[in-house]
Amino acid sequence: MSFIIRKGEIEDMPSVLKLIKELAVFEKEPDAVEVLLEDLEKDGFGNKPLFKTYVAEMDNKIVGMALFYPRYSTWKGPTIHLEDLIVSKDMRGLNIGTALYKKVLEYAYEKNVRRVEWVVLDWNTPAIDFYEKSGATVLRDWDTAQMTREGIAKYLK
Repeated sequence: MSFIIRKGEIEDMPSVLKLIKELAVFEKEPDAVEVLLEDLEKDGFGNKPLFKTYVAEMDNKIVGMALFYPRYSTWKGPTIHLEDLIVSKDMRGLNIGTALYKKVLEYAYEKNVRRVEWVVLDWNTPAIDFYEKSGATVLRDWDTAQMTREGIAKYLK
C-alpha cells in the first residue's frame, strides 16, 4: 500500500474535519470539536491563511493530516506549532504519521524556524516514544494553560 504526502487544499477540508473528529474520539473528548468546515476553509485558505496542512492520500482518499501554523518565541524567534498530526485508525502502522511528521519538519527547516513544538497527552506513550526516538524533547515540567471564550468573557466582566 503506497501513499503520497502533499500540501492540503481547500477541497480536502471535509476529510480533514473528519480526521479532527476522529482524533477527538481518540483523545476521549468526542464532543469538544467546535470548528466547522466553513471555518477550516476560510481560516486556511482565505486572504490571510492562519494555518497550513499536509495530507496523506492513499487510493484518492485522505488518510492522515498534519495542521500547523507560525508562532513567535521571545527566546527563539520564528517557530512553528504543530497543532495536530492524525492518521486514520485503520491506516496506522504504515509509516504515514512518520511521513507527515517529516514533511512538517522539512518545511520548518526550509523556512529556517528555530523550533517546532506541539502538545502530546501524557498517557499517549506510543506518541511520546516516537517523538523521543526522533530526537524531540518532551518537556514534562511544563503545564499547558488554556482559557475558553466563555472564560475570557467571565474574566473581562
